[in-house]
Order: sequence, then C-alpha cells, then structure tokens
Amino acid sequence: MDLRIFTEPQQGATYDTLLAVARKTEELGFDAFFRSDHYLTMGGDGLPGPTDAWVTLAGLARETSRIRLGTLVTAATFRHPGPLAISVAQVDAMSGGRVEFGFGSGWYAAEHSAYGLAFPALGERFDRYEEQLEAIVGLWETPVGETYSFSGKHYSFTDSPALPKPAQSPRPPVIIGGGGKKRTPALAARFADEFNMPFASLADTAAQFGVVGAAVEAAGRAPIRYSAAQVLAVGRADDEVARRAAAIGREVDELRENGLAGSPAEVVDKIGQYAAAGASRMYLQVLDLADLEHLELVAAEVAPQLS
Repeated sequence: MDLRIFTEPQQGATYDTLLAVARKTEELGFDAFFRSDHYLTMGGDGLPGPTDAWVTLAGLARETSRIRLGTLVTAATFRHPGPLAISVAQVDAMSGGRVEFGFGSGWYAAEHSAYGLAFPALGERFDRYEEQLEAIVGLWETPVGETYSFSGKHYSFTDSPALPKPAQSPRPPVIIGGGGKKRTPALAARFADEFNMPFASLADTAAQFGVVGAAVEAAGRAPIRYSAAQVLAVGRADDEVARRAAAIGREVDELRENGLAGSPAEVVDKIGQYAAAGASRMYLQVLDLADLEHLELVAAEVAPQLS
C-alpha cells in the first residue's frame, strides 16, 4: 500500500509551509506529496491566500529529489489545455520525471466568481474537460518531429509542434476520480492510469471501483490502479486524536466513520479495508500543516504495518 500526503493549501498555507511538509514527506519515506487545485478557502479566512498548484509544484520539483508530485485534482476550468500541457511537461522535466497529473472538471462555483473565471453548467464543464483531457494527452504523446491537430466544440489545435515533452515517456500518469456513473468511468477507461475515489465510504468506493473496472475491461485495456483519499487524524491516545480532530474542526466519532481516525491500529485496519476493496494507494488528507509530528507518527507506526 502506497501512502501519499495530500494537502489543501487553499485553507491557508504559504509556499514555505508546503515546502516544509513536502520535505518531511520525503524524509519520512512517503511515496508522494500532492495538493489540491483551489483558489478559495472552504471555511475560515484562508489567510495568507491561495497558492497556485503548478507554481508550487515547480518549486517543489527543484527542492525535493525522490517523492512523486501531483494534484488532486487540477481544475479544467482554470487553464487553457495548451498552456496547461506546457506547464505540466515543464514541471515534469524540472522534477526529473516525478509528476502525476490528477485532472477534473472543476466544481467550486464560488472560487470562479471570486477570481473572474467562467463557470459553465455541469454538462458544458464536462464537455470541456473531456476535450481538454484528449488534447493534453494528445500533445504529450505526439512523437517529436510530428505535429498535433485537434478540432473540438470548445478547443482547436492546428499543426502544434506539441512541445515541450514531459520527462516521462510517453507522458506523466493521469489520475481521474469521482463518483459519476457514466462519463467518468468512460473517461477513466480511455485515459486514466489511476482511478481515485475521494472521501467515500467503503461500500461506495468498492462499487465505483467495480464500475470503472468494467469500463476499463470493456475498452480492452489492461487493469489500472485504484486509490482512495481520506482525511487523517491519528494519535497514540484518545486525547491526541481529539486534539488533531479539533484542530481541523471535526468530531472524533464523525472522523472515525468518515475518515482515517483513531489509534495507529485503527487506522491500519481501516486502510486494510480499503485495500480489500481494491485500493493499492491511499492519499492521506493532512489539514493541519503545522503538525509535522502527525506525519512522523504515521511513518513510525502506521506505514510499517502496511508494507
């Protein structure tokens, strides 16, 4: 079971804070550092303000050496697919080929209005997302010396040199996720190297893995990887768990039900249940970024039991 640290910087974090967490992630042996792609807090004042996902990852690419780096997930509504393909390819090269590209349709209306971004209806957002995904993958996979063209309803590319290329060949791994029953599994079957189910129950996670797996098989592809994301609050004793839950504004009993909370043994057991459902990777959502001892505890008492 791979364990990855997953942060939500829109809640309030500087680049230096994220750098400290990423360095600790690497030092402790975790597989990857991931971050959300949001521009507006979802509670609280959000100070000092948002950081851009791909600017952050570019910096971390040069200040780490081993961990994988990526987004859960980049919003298709934030960027044009051409420049986004360039940015991600550049960060991949800057990292020596350690980038993973989580990509979604965008969903948080308030951040779009707050920062002057268009927010079409869901159907159009998904149409744009699908075209962007096809174009970005197409740009990366076009052989050097050839050109890429694409004509969609929303985006068109004519004789693009499709440069620069990512360090990874033919492209960085693509992560698609969510609970949609039709279009999401179909896109995962076409493009995903990994399917992620975020913040869902065991039953819902297992069911969605089954739907996506059937779509992948019907498409004639080899099996892909499955992962889950869950909020984390682990402690050696009840008071430590309660302190970590309170620090993120949650109740312990609710977190035990809807996340990874409790003692190391409880968290190992819960992760084991997700593994039984088909997950081979867990994204541990760490919301209190100042609490680096939280990561140390997981590395010392949870990770060894999952290796």
